[in-house]
Amino acid sequence: MSAFSERLSMLRTKKGWSKTHVAKLLGIRMQTYANYEYGSREPDFEVVSKIAELYSVTVDYLLNGQSKERVELSPVIDDSAIFTYEGKRIPKKDLELIKRILETGEYGDK
Repeated sequence: MSAFSERLSMLRTKKGWSKTHVAKLLGIRMQTYANYEYGSREPDFEVVSKIAELYSVTVDYLLNGQSKERVELSPVIDDSAIFTYEGKRIPKKDLELIKRILETGEYGDK
């Protein structure tokens, strides 16, 4: 049994879920998921990502045992917040640009 399969089994057990339940949530056959836990089969990247999301852990944790908790990010700029620069309120249009740059890295006109 690999460390990956042991982590899968431990995460599922902590939730109190059956292999059948997890397989249904992932949209795969129960035997396929069971083989992941037995270590006789490995999931593709897409399924690893779905498993990480399901258990609220990082892919890195599943694969390497590090960085267990997935960080949930809040919106970069809250609509109720007031932002200023050099004592002057930042116009809404400029805040929208700042928000787009921070969230997507895009800064060109749209």
